[in-house]
Amino acid sequence: MFFFLTKIDFMKASDLFVKALEKEGVAFIFAVPGEENLDLLQSLKNSKIRLIITRHEQGAGFMAATYGRLTGKPGVCLSTLGPGATNLVTPAAYAQLGGMPMLMITGQKPIKKSKQARFQIIDVVDMLRPITKYTKQIVNANNIASQIREAFRLAIEEKPGAVHLEFPEDIAQEDCPEDLFEPIGHLIPKADDKAIDAAVEMIHQAKMPLLLIGAGANRKITCQALREFVDRTGIYFFTTQMGKGVIDERHNRYLGTAALSSNDFIHTGIDAADLIINVGHDVIEKPPFFMKKGGKKVIHINFSPAEVDPVYFPQLNVVGDITQTVRRLSQKIHPQKDWDFEFFGKVKSHVHGHLSKYFEDQRFPMLPQRLVNLLRKYLASEDIITLDNGIYKIWFARNYTCHQPNTLLLDNALASMGAGLPSAMMVNMLYPDRKVVAVCGDGGFMMNSQEMETAVRLGLDLTVIVLNDQAYGMIKWKQEDMGFDNFGLDYQNPDFVKYAESYGAKGFRPVSDQDFQDILQNCLSTDGVKLIDLAVDYSLNHPILNVMLKEKAQKL
Repeated sequence: MFFFLTKIDFMKASDLFVKALEKEGVAFIFAVPGEENLDLLQSLKNSKIRLIITRHEQGAGFMAATYGRLTGKPGVCLSTLGPGATNLVTPAAYAQLGGMPMLMITGQKPIKKSKQARFQIIDVVDMLRPITKYTKQIVNANNIASQIREAFRLAIEEKPGAVHLEFPEDIAQEDCPEDLFEPIGHLIPKADDKAIDAAVEMIHQAKMPLLLIGAGANRKITCQALREFVDRTGIYFFTTQMGKGVIDERHNRYLGTAALSSNDFIHTGIDAADLIINVGHDVIEKPPFFMKKGGKKVIHINFSPAEVDPVYFPQLNVVGDITQTVRRLSQKIHPQKDWDFEFFGKVKSHVHGHLSKYFEDQRFPMLPQRLVNLLRKYLASEDIITLDNGIYKIWFARNYTCHQPNTLLLDNALASMGAGLPSAMMVNMLYPDRKVVAVCGDGGFMMNSQEMETAVRLGLDLTVIVLNDQAYGMIKWKQEDMGFDNFGLDYQNPDFVKYAESYGAKGFRPVSDQDFQDILQNCLSTDGVKLIDLAVDYSLNHPILNVMLKEKAQKL
C-alpha cells in the first residue's frame, strides 16, 4: 500500500502575517516600532504595504483611524509592547467611539520562554478590551490568517470600530503553513416591512416632522438617498456635528447643526417638532436634543437598535441598512397637507442671520466666526478642514457651511485633543489634489506637534492654523459660564513660527485681518507644510454662546 503526502508550503509567521494584511488590501501601516516588532518589520521590507514611521503612537493611531473613517476600510497602526501599547489607548477609544474601523498591532515578549522576566510586560489585551470590538493575543502561528480575517470582519461591520492583535516575538519567528483566507463581504439585512410601514404612518400623522442626520449616515451612497428624501418630502433637516455635510448645507431645508446641547436657535425648532426622524444618530455623540416622557415622538433609523437611556428612548426602531431604509421611505411617503413648516422657516432665517453677524468683523486678534467665513471663502467645496478639539470646534460646527460629506472632520464622540494634525496628514495622503487645512488650538496642537516632522518627511502639502490664546480656551469658557474665577488655565507657548521652521516647514504670523488673508491664500497655493500662528479673540464666547443665544432663542 502506498501513501502519497500532499506537500505543504511553510513560511515564517511574520511573513504570513504581512501576506494576510496584503490580502485584506492594507495600503499603509503607521508605526512606532520596537524590538519586539523587528521580525514583522523585516517581513514588511519586501511588501507592497507602505510603512509610515510617526513620532508618537498617538500620531500613528489617529492617522489609522482617519484612514478608516474616510475609506471604510480598517487603517492599521503598529506599536511595541508596554509604553508603546499604552500610547495607543486614546486612538483606540477615538476610533471605537467614533465608528472608525482600525486595526492595532502590538508586539510582546516571547510567551513560550521568558527572556527578561516581567520587564515592560502588562496585559495589553485586557487593557484594550473595554475600548475595542476584538482583542486577541496570537499564541499559535497557525491561527494568524484566521485571526486577521476575523479582526477585519469585526472592524468593518456596523458599528465600525477598533480591533487589536498582539503578536509575540517568538510566535513571529515560527514556521507555519502558508494558509490565507479570502476576504468576504457581508450584506446588512434590510429593515422589516412592518417597521417601514409604521414609520410611514407616524410621519404622515405628524404635524411638524423634522429629520436629524447623525454620524452613522455619513456614507456617500446614504448621502444621495437622504438628499432625495428631503427633496421629495420637503421635510426640514438638521445634523449632529459628525453628520455635517451629508446633505449640502446650502439646501433650502437645512436648519443648522446642533453644536450646543441646548439654548441655540436650532433648538427652538427641535422643541417645536412633534416627530424626529433620527437617521444614523449614536448616543455617544453629545445629545442634539433631550426627550421628555409624553413629549415628541422619535423614529430611530440605524444599522442597530437604539441604546435607550434617560434622554433617548425612541418609540420606533427601524433597523437595517440605512440607505435602503431611507429609499424605501422616500417611495412611500407623500407630502401631507397638514404638515406645517412655517415655524421652521422662521428658525432658519434667524439661524442664518445670527451665524453671519460677525463674518465681516475685521478686528484683530481674529474672531473665530471671521476665521470660519474666510476659510469657507477661500476653500473649494471638495477641500477639507480637520479640527482638533477646543472651543473653536463649536464655532465651526455651527457656522461652517459644508457642501460635501466629510469636508469638515471633527470628533464629537471621544472629543480628544491632539488628533487635528495627524488627521490632516492622512487626508492629504488620501486626497493629494485637495486643499487640506488643520485648525488646532494651541493646547491641542502641542499634544502631537512633533508630527510636523513626519509631515515634512513625507513631503505632504497642508496648512496648519494654530489658534493662539495661550490658554485652555474651552475650559475657560465653561469656567466663566459656571461663575467661577479665571484660574489655572493659562500657559505660555513657544514661538510657533520658529518651531515650524525647525522642522523644515514654513511659519507665518499675521498681524492683521488682511495680512492673514494674504498669508492664507499664499499657503493654499504653494506646496509643502505651512503653519500660521493666528492670534484669536475669544471674548465673545461667553456673551454669545451662554447669554445672548439663550435670551433670543426664548423669544422665538
